[in-house]
Amino acid sequence: MKYTVEIELDIPIQKVKELFEEQENLYKWQPSLQELELMSGNPVQPGAKSKLIYKNGSRKIEMIETIVLNELPAQLDCTYEAKGVFNVVSNRFQSLSENKTKWISENEFRFSGMMKLMGVFMKSAFPKETRKSMALFKSFAEEEA
Repeated sequence: MKYTVEIELDIPIQKVKELFEEQENLYKWQPSLQELELMSGNPVQPGAKSKLIYKNGSRKIEMIETIVLNELPAQLDCTYEAKGVFNVVSNRFQSLSENKTKWISENEFRFSGMMKLMGVFMKSAFPKETRKSMALFKSFAEEEA
């Protein structure tokens, strides 16, 4: 499953870079994030692996984030692996003006095992969650600017 979501941020592209490069900021705009542990590499640099634990209701979701490419402020590509799910995310950023940035998030999900069924039945939920997450970042980023 592939999809693209876009959002405009009312902050300069350089500020976007600064906010994304500080890994601890994830806690400020991802309210379900419970734990973040750097497993190897340097934070937000290619090859870095981090364990992320999210709590969704009573469910805990553990995933491994791998930074594939960091060419911020233009692009940040990552993969996320969880039980039955492999997600490739390409985040691209375009400066629209001195204080406006477009964020384009291209997502590809691959499912295995029982998650294949979830992927079929919840297909529309994934872009909706991405939009929600991007909106949370927008609120956080614009407040920080």
